[in-house]
Amino acid sequence: MADKKKYYVVWAGRNTGVFRSWADCEKQTKGFQGASFKSFPSLEEANQAYSNGKPNYSFSKVKNATKKSGSSEVTVFNPNSISVDAACSGNPGMMEYQGVSTKTGEVLFHFGPTLGTNNIGEFLAIVHALAMLKKQGLDTDIYSDSVTALSWVRNKKANTSLVRNKETETVWNLIERAEAWLKENRYPNKILKWDTNKLGEIKADFGRK
Repeated sequence: MADKKKYYVVWAGRNTGVFRSWADCEKQTKGFQGASFKSFPSLEEANQAYSNGKPNYSFSKVKNATKKSGSSEVTVFNPNSISVDAACSGNPGMMEYQGVSTKTGEVLFHFGPTLGTNNIGEFLAIVHALAMLKKQGLDTDIYSDSVTALSWVRNKKANTSLVRNKETETVWNLIERAEAWLKENRYPNKILKWDTNKLGEIKADFGRK
């Protein structure tokens, strides 16, 4: 049986509108920073969704309508979010991290440099964003491209092997504060994995690769 026809709405891309094939949708969104799109089973639903404007979708995956595209999924994410990233010169080395608006690239916070590791920076950046958003009373989503940092936040523990000494005391104090914050606070924010393969470098990337 042939695949059921689907229609694709692109709210943010090279061109926006309703497209009748995945191939056309992909041309508008592949590699486009901040792309927002989704498939619908009927033209009527697609037109209505486009008329309603861009939704606040969290990062999710929707099956597409054709096997010829060579892909089985369409990526949708929430641009009204914060992206975080870290950079480190050496391991350990001088580390810094930042959080930016995923939509505009505006830097919302920056810390460093201080002696540490990249994973530590990624972890601290997520907790920094969480604490900032809690103070502001916002449930904004947070994106990180670090599987390790996401795991550390989930476990409320930075599982780092960084030696604690006079040179690393500053970052160790930050780690302990972050761990304590995670254990003492609840938050509504979703912390999501940035899909670099589909979306390109995370918006907060320092561009030093």
